[in-house]
Formats: sequence, C-alpha cells, structure tokens
Amino acid sequence: MHKGHSEMPAEAEHVHPKSHDGGAEHSGHDKHAGHHTADFLKRFWICLVITVPVLLLSHMIQQWLGISWTFPGDAYVLLVLGTVIYFYGGWPFLDGLVREVRSRNLGMMTLVAVAITTAYVYSVAVALGLRGMDFFWELATLIDIMLLGHWLEMKSQMAASRALESLVALLPAVVHVEKDGQVSDIALKDLKSGDLLLVKPGEKVAADGVVTDGNSYVNESMLTGESTPVQKRKDDKVIGGAVNGDGILKVSVTGAGDQSYLQKVITMVRSAQSAKSNTQNLADKVAKWLTLISITVGIVTFIVWYTGGQELAFALERMVTVMVTSCPHALGVAIPLVIAISTSLSATHGLLIRNRTAFENARKLTTIIFDKTGTLTKGTHEVQQIIPLDSRFSPDELLQYAAAVQQNSEHHIAHGIMRKLKQAGLELWSSTDFNYMQGVGVSGRVKGGEVVAAGPNYFKQAHKSMPEIPDQVDQAIETVNFVLIDGEPAGLITFADTIRESAAEAVAELKNMHIKTFLLTGDNEKIAEAVSRKLDMDGYLANVLPHEKQNKVREFQQRGEIVAMTGDGVNDAPALAQADVGIAVGSGTDVAAETADIILVNSDPMDVAQMIRFGRATYRKMVQNLAWAIGYNVIAIPLAAGILYPSFMLSPAMGAVLMSASTIVVAINAKLLQVK
Repeated sequence: MHKGHSEMPAEAEHVHPKSHDGGAEHSGHDKHAGHHTADFLKRFWICLVITVPVLLLSHMIQQWLGISWTFPGDAYVLLVLGTVIYFYGGWPFLDGLVREVRSRNLGMMTLVAVAITTAYVYSVAVALGLRGMDFFWELATLIDIMLLGHWLEMKSQMAASRALESLVALLPAVVHVEKDGQVSDIALKDLKSGDLLLVKPGEKVAADGVVTDGNSYVNESMLTGESTPVQKRKDDKVIGGAVNGDGILKVSVTGAGDQSYLQKVITMVRSAQSAKSNTQNLADKVAKWLTLISITVGIVTFIVWYTGGQELAFALERMVTVMVTSCPHALGVAIPLVIAISTSLSATHGLLIRNRTAFENARKLTTIIFDKTGTLTKGTHEVQQIIPLDSRFSPDELLQYAAAVQQNSEHHIAHGIMRKLKQAGLELWSSTDFNYMQGVGVSGRVKGGEVVAAGPNYFKQAHKSMPEIPDQVDQAIETVNFVLIDGEPAGLITFADTIRESAAEAVAELKNMHIKTFLLTGDNEKIAEAVSRKLDMDGYLANVLPHEKQNKVREFQQRGEIVAMTGDGVNDAPALAQADVGIAVGSGTDVAAETADIILVNSDPMDVAQMIRFGRATYRKMVQNLAWAIGYNVIAIPLAAGILYPSFMLSPAMGAVLMSASTIVVAINAKLLQVK
C-alpha cells in the first residue's frame, strides 16, 4: 500500500519477511504490521462496546425505538463516551492526518480525520448548549465501521504475502550435519557453506548444495513451479526449501543463509513489491486528486446547504458524509494489492519479477527474440563426429587436444567435449595460457603447441579461409567446432543440440497472442533455418556474435516493434538490457541475472507465454480495480452530497459502510488473480 493514500499508519504498512532460519524470525517491520492489525481490531471491539450506551442515550435513536430514557446530565455522559471513542478509536486517523500534513501528501487519513473531527467538535458544542442535535451516535458508528474496514483491508494486505511467507517457512529450523562420520543436529542459522548435510526421506533440504551421495526424487514445486519431482543423484544440484522424497541424500552446502536461492528470491520479490509501476503512479495521482476533490466538494456541499436555508447540523452532516464516502480507500489498495499478490504468486510458479514496469509492459509485446542455445534447445551439445583433417592426428588425439583447452570453459560445447572424453576413458592433458574468445572459441598451449578450438566465426575474425566441411556432416543439424594446432586445421568435432519438447507449443501459443518470434544464434545459417522452420517461427538471425545481439534488438525497436529478448542472462546481457522486456531463461539457481527484468527459473519456453498471459491478467486486475474505485466515487459523492434529497439520504455511517464495502470488493477481485 502506498504512502499518502493509505489509511494505514506508515509503520503499519506491510513489509515482507526476510528471515532465513526457518521463518522463526520475520522482519521487525512485519511484526509491526501484525501488531497494528491486531491494534485496529482491539480498538474496534472496545469502541463497539462503548457505542451501545451512546446509541441508547442518543435522542434520535430513542425516537426510532419509541423509548424515552433520559436523566439529568445524560448529555454530559454522552459527551464523555463520545470523547473516549473520538480520541481512542479515532487516534490512528488523527495520527495519520499529522503525518500526511507534515509530508504534504494529503490522502485517506486526512479525509477521515477531518470528517470525524467536524462531527465531534459540533457535537461537543451541542452538548455544551448550542441549539441543534448532536452527532455522537453517527460519530461512534462511523469510527466503528472505519476501524473494522481498516482491519479487514490490512488483513487482505497481509494475506497477499502468504505465498512469500510460505517460502520462508520452507526451511527447517534444525538440520542434520555430518562431521568426521558423526551426525549431529544444529540450528539452521549455524549452517555454513562447506558443511555436509544429511537429508532424510520426507525432510526439507535446508540449503543449496551438491549431492555427494544418495539417490532420491526431490519436489521443487514451491520454488520452481515444476510440478513433478526431479531425480537427484551424485553431483546434481539441490535447492534449499525443496522436499526430499523416499531416499537419503548427502549434500555439500554451497549456499546457506543470504547466499541461498530462496533468500535471493525473497529479496527480489520484496524489492519488486515495493517498486512502483506506471499504473501505480497513475493510481497515486488519481488518489491525490480525489482527496482534494473530496475536501472541496465537502466544503461546497456545506456552503450550498447552509446558505440554502438548511440547519447547521444538516449541512455539517452532508459535509461529513461526502468526506467519509469519497475516501480514496479502495483506490489506495487497488494497485498495491494486485502487485503484492501477483509478485508472490509468480515467485511460486518460477517467474521472478525484478522490474514491475517491464512486467506490466509484457502485455504490449509485438516481437520476441529467442536465443537458441539453452532456451529453445536443451543446450547439451553432445559430440556426434570427430573428423581429422590432418593425417598426423587421430580422432582420440583431436578430442584430447580440444578437451585440454576447453576444460577451463563453461560453454555448452566445452561441457559436451568433457563428457565425451570421460565416456572414452581418455587422459585429460594439461594446458596453459587459456584464452576465451567471446562468441568464437577458446585457445591455449597444449604439449608445447598453440591450440585453438573454435567455430566458423574464428575464420571470419582471423581473416582466414575456412576449411571445407566434409559431406558426412549434416550442417542443418550439427554444429561444427574446428581444432587448429599451430595455426593449421587439424580436424573438426561436430555437436548436435536437441530442441526442447515445449518449444514448438510455446511458439504456437505466442502466435495465437499475435506476437512474432525470431531465432537468434551464433550458429550457421543452415542450423538456424532448420530450427526456425521446425518451430514455425517468423524468422531467424544466424552467425550473430554476442556483442552484436544488442544491435539486432535495437534494429527491431527502430522498426517500431516492442521487443522481448529471451536468453540465458550471461552472454546475452547487453541484448537483455536493450530489450523492452529482458527475460532470462534457464537461470536455475542463478537468480542474479542483473540485466534481466524477468527471470524464468525453469528452462521451459512455455513459461515465456505463461509470463505474458499472467502479465496481461495482472494488468486487467489493476484496470478493473481502478475502474471500480473511480466509478464508485462518481456515484457515491453526489449521493453523499444529498443530490436525491429528500427522496434519499445517505447517512455518514452508511457512507462509511459503502466505502469499506468498495475496498473489500477491490481486495476480493485482486485475490482472484491466478497464474494459468
């Protein structure tokens, strides 16, 4: 809820938990919010009890009930009870008024405080001798309803973070650690990176780590949205918060506490929820104007009725009703509540939102550019063929030379070569002077010679002619990596990548949304064309070096397209930053893709379509809530001013009920938001 247009005291605004010890500690701010929610409820019940004698002592209520219950000094008893309700029940609003005036940001609190103060001051004057009828019963019921409405609204606001709180609760309070063959239990907060964790069947994994022993299926659905349990064996990574299946796992901790994936997600979600988007800024402006309109209309209403011959009490009652009824309460919750719910929901479905405005803009996308490797394809790059171009070298030697220089690289091709070397049972030679050539390949010294393992782009960059690729290589499927020794081509190694099962479905879904899709790759024209055609995409861009990707995105933008770039968040960083919406896919536990606006935890292209659908649904909820909040005031303000008098009169208490009901409608509508 944003400041200035919220009825909650600033210290009561909701802040999300940031504990990492099993949820035992929420932030002090979070406890504060819970305390203030309880405080509103307590004030409501006490004021409600005091309201009963106030109603019985009010002459108008006695007339309605057909009773007469008067005694000497009853007006003073009413004055004392009304004063208690005004100061005790009205304190949160009076305190809010002072803060809003100090910050020069008048809003919800100002309207409520002015309305109840006007009613109270006039009623005190009547009790002390001014001719007229007091407002004590209206004041009491008005404050009761406002306190109850605020409590309900704060409960809704806090409920919006339950998905995030449930993330915090995913971690166990006590963990089993093995040291020197002995297992002991320690508190989660004492767990450190490097510790050996024992995870028993059915237990929660306490921290990020790598499996050193054991075999089990692990449920990561609360973290990644992946519904089916994932098998974990030796050397597989596990995420803190996942639930172990029926096997025992030994895990070497790599990320505990603040370094864990879960903590990064919580920090990111909290940051996204506190950031304001364009729609929220619009709501802020509307709420500010509505506050000024309400005060102006309230004063004008008073002047019109009083100068028109009505009694002072009637004119004041109309003014109070206008101010209470037109409070921008629903408007104050309309956007923040949707933001809190959508960000928490998306986090539990593997969609991490870093930039709220970019997420909102996802609904406008016209073009999505997909980086091929690891996004539309699995990025595994298994070795297919090893072909010597120089008779001095055997296929095994070519593989060993390539592995020697690739062993320090994190590229998909390097992983494929290392897997092949391991399968062949060959020795890994050492290398020196390692050099990574971005988008080209790697080089180094092996057995005294200069070795280069690189793709076709190397020859373009080195201004050399590329060796002819043998006919046995299917260039529509296989990626070619050349091995050069002392500047001469010694042979080539081919790799094949497999298209992800859901890639075609994702492209078809985006077409249904009228969004164009393009493939972007450093691979050759034939591979790019084959993948693009197979997935029925709108086009492809081949032989693109990493530093050129940003320019390709810019070219689309210059043609008037609203572009999303979908990549792995590492070598695609400039392009992700350039795009209107940068989407990092397949980041897994690496949620620190700083240039991406949205991170999709699973390497599933369908998540791109899901993110856009959810972005559109979120925006619809925002617009619906804004329309309701504004439309309600368009109808309520004239009624409160007495436009239908004498046929219909809206009392201050009924105005407060309508205002609270409007807020509850907005809250319920926000909670109906779902990830589909």
